[in-house]
Amino acid sequence: MAIQTSEKIYVSYRLEVKNNGGHSSLPVKDNAIYRLSSGLIRLAGYDFLVRLNETTHNYFEKIAGGESGQLKSDILALLKNLPDTAAARRVGASSAYYNAMMCTTCVATMMSAGHAENALPQTAQATINCRLLPDDNPENVTSVLKTVLADNQISVTRIYSSFTTPVSPLRYDVTGPVDKISSAMWPGVNVSPIMSTGAKDGKFLRRQGIPVYGVSGMFGDMDDVRAHGKDERIGVKEFYDGVEFMYRFIKALSSEI
Repeated sequence: MAIQTSEKIYVSYRLEVKNNGGHSSLPVKDNAIYRLSSGLIRLAGYDFLVRLNETTHNYFEKIAGGESGQLKSDILALLKNLPDTAAARRVGASSAYYNAMMCTTCVATMMSAGHAENALPQTAQATINCRLLPDDNPENVTSVLKTVLADNQISVTRIYSSFTTPVSPLRYDVTGPVDKISSAMWPGVNVSPIMSTGAKDGKFLRRQGIPVYGVSGMFGDMDDVRAHGKDERIGVKEFYDGVEFMYRFIKALSSEI
């Protein structure tokens, strides 16, 4: 059961390669699509540095109790003052969600290139969507992208950037009801503050000094997140359990007023 108290920073970039082009019957090695693709392959193999903050450290402490074997050992190694890099990479490889909680991520999400099947491409573009740790910044990520792409013919342009906001402090009038209701509905479940890996509207209120807490009560497979996809879904039982949780939670909050 997660209580979202902070979130990563949403930043998008456009990568672009321009070329003289030509007729497809006279191909040359300097191809805009190939050049961009080579840079993207280098980016695909790059991992940003692992860094935990107070929220994510707390999260992995709670998670460790529910894991076993090598993964549990690796999470405990991750929590040390000098985390084991190899262990951290194994934790990230075990779950896309764990990986997103540990570091800044950048991933290619869209591509476009060329204008005709019988012409060499004069432009090739890709959209890179990054989710930055709260203590990271777009300027640093821009520099990292240019270094990883390692090609001055691939231009890097920031096309959207969000802003950082303070972490909402944990308050017992919020966490207390979550603990109590979660224990009643799902005995033994961990309740933990989390840093959202996605972008939330709460940042607009946090920026104005208003604490925000993201609580849904709807469980799902953390490695099968289909949000924004054409097959976005949630389990039927999980939906109705979430409705019941929220009903009890709102009643509990209103009784505190």
